[in-house]
Order: sequence, then structure tokens, then C-alpha cells
Amino acid sequence: MTTQFDISTILAQFPALQHADGELPPVYLDSAATAQKPAVVIDTLTEYYRGYNANVHRGSHSLTANATLRFEQARETVKDFIGAASSKEIIWTRGATEALNLIAQTYGRANLQAGDEILVSELEHHANIVPWQMIAAETGARVVKIPMHPDCTLDMDAFYTLLSDNTKIVAVAHITNVTGTRNPIEDIINAAHQHNAIAVIDGAQGIAHENVDVQSLDADFYVFSGHKIYAPAGIGVLYGKQALLEAMPPWHGGGKMVEKVSFGGTTFAALPGKFEAGTPNVAGSLALAAAINWLNNLDRKGAEQHIAKLRQQAIDGIKGIDDLRIVGLQPEASLFSFVVDGVHHQDIATLLDQQNIALRAGHHCAHPMLDALGLTGTLRVSLALYNTEQDVERFIAALHKACDLL
Repeated sequence: MTTQFDISTILAQFPALQHADGELPPVYLDSAATAQKPAVVIDTLTEYYRGYNANVHRGSHSLTANATLRFEQARETVKDFIGAASSKEIIWTRGATEALNLIAQTYGRANLQAGDEILVSELEHHANIVPWQMIAAETGARVVKIPMHPDCTLDMDAFYTLLSDNTKIVAVAHITNVTGTRNPIEDIINAAHQHNAIAVIDGAQGIAHENVDVQSLDADFYVFSGHKIYAPAGIGVLYGKQALLEAMPPWHGGGKMVEKVSFGGTTFAALPGKFEAGTPNVAGSLALAAAINWLNNLDRKGAEQHIAKLRQQAIDGIKGIDDLRIVGLQPEASLFSFVVDGVHHQDIATLLDQQNIALRAGHHCAHPMLDALGLTGTLRVSLALYNTEQDVERFIAALHKACDLL
């Protein structure tokens, strides 16, 4: 049952954000990079390693049977969370980056040829650019940039113009990680399909803040990382339509992804095992399921309203600072990026860190986007449901103090 959002109840569930008596807790404003973990997720990891640590899908003892059952139940949890048609469409990966590389190296290698085009937006994280460049170099295909507007939204007129019969893949983020721009992925997917191209959606940022139904979206592939949604690092998900996954060759070879191996040839396993060679991250899968169940029991709409209120509080509190510019401010987002003209972003970040304020400074793995803006880096404030008004007040005071010193 979903419970009404209450920040004090939420905050108490995050051990890393607690503090000893007389000490101020850390102000963590870097959740777009990785979210903190609730106790239920940490406890799930401990429970697995203490109680039923075993490999899955191999062995005949009860520990393996227990671990395998929970491992596959976790896959079902992910399937339901994103509205997939079958658990066969859920492939465990190390994260969104590995999932994107898997698509490029399997679907891309099998289907791309010289003259084909891969449309990739200028707003992307490097993880949704570099794999396409690598496979394009191998196949003779070409990566084509979908440009953005100066306000850091995608130029959809340019996108429609670039789409052609040469377009085979369109790869875009659901929500971007520098400005929180929400791309119109529904329109992008529909337009791609009209040209018989597939749509690959990087959901690393989107999955944390929106309910996702991959069947309603009609996404061909949707990828995300567990650590952005309160699960551990090192576990992620590749969703792909079953027909596409079945037609794709395996990527990694080894145990579990085979039916029969001989020196005369190998027969590969059915989905999802075909793409899950070797010992998987069992604990991470279970902890991801725990994080999803935890999220499902929250008032997610209330959480997003809470985040939006904090974001506005932060923006209002810093907008009077001399030479401060918010970059590509979006009307609705969980984060914002800013620069202070004449001051290096890392200098400000260092002064904030000395005041126990943790935020991100740099290029955010988005060189093309920052190049288009004429910037080498920004400071990014990214909020999550465990942040408080007091966090924002401390950030505002700390930033004013830092700017006064520079």
C-alpha cells in the first residue's frame, strides 16, 4: 500500500545521511550521479550474503534453489515495474552503460552497414554516444547529431529533417543529466518507427522520477542503472522487445548463456540467459528489487512535488548572486546546473565541500552539450526525495559564502 510522503520518515531510512549528536549531517546534492541507499536495500545485501549466498541456475543444493528463486523473482519485479510483456525481456547488466554497449555490439553489429545512420542527440551522456561511434567505425555506419536549442531542449524540427530511410537507430535520453531536460521520447519513438528505425532510450535519469511503461512507450530498448534509484552500483537493466532480443547474437561468452558446448560448435541458451554469461550480480539484483518495492510503497507523486519545491527554494535563494547563471533552466526537473562567470566551477565546489555540501562540478560526461554551450563545466545541484528544506538553506548559505571569498 502506498503511504503518504513524509520527509522525516524518509530521511530516517538513510543511514549515510544520519549524524552523531552535535554534528551537522552531510548535505548530499549529487543524486543524479548516484542516490543514497535506504536501510532496506543495505539489509537485503547483508541478508543474502549472511543467509543464502550461492550461485544461481547451477547446483542442486537448497542454497542455490533459494537464491535462484529470489533472483528470478527480482527479474519479475523489474518486469512489472516498467510494464514489460515478459521477464524474458529483462536482461541484467552492470548498468545503463553496459546495456547501451550491449545493444551497439549485438544489434548494431548484426544490422548496421555502410551508409546507415544512427541519430544521437547533442544532449547525451557519453555512454549514449561513444558506443555508437565505436560500432559505426566497425560497420561503416555514421553517427548523426540531433542538435539542441540554446535553451538546452532538443531541436525537434531538425530531428524530423534528419530522419530518413537511412536512419536505422535513434538513441536519446529520457531525461538529460546536465539540465534535467525531458525529451519528448513518445514523439521520437513514434517518428523513428515511421522510418523503420529502432528507438533506444537511456532511462538512467528518467526512471528515478517518472513511472515508466515500456509497452505504452513502444520503446524498442530502454536501459537504466540501479544506483540511480536507490539500489547498489553494479546492477542495471536492459529492456528489449523479445523479438529483437531473440534475433540478436550473444555478446559475452561463458557459462549460463549456453545450452551445449563442444569443439564442434555451441548452442546458445534462450532468453534471458543468452545475454547473461557468467556468475551474475545476485545480491545486486535482489537489492534492486528491494529498492523498487520500497519505491512502489511511497507516494511518488508527493515525492516529486517535494523535490520540485526544494529546487525552487534553491533557485530563489541563489539567483541574486553576482554573475551567477543557471544553464538551460527547465520548468520541471529534479536538478539544475549553474556557473558563476569569472570563477572556475571546481573552486566553488571545493569551498562547498569544505562546508559539507556535496554537489557535482565538471563536464558531467556530456562534452558535446557543454561544447555547444561554450562551457568547460558547470556546478550541478541534483535533489532526491531524502533532501530537506534545511539542506537547501545550508547550500544557499554556503554558496553565498563561497562566492564572497572568490
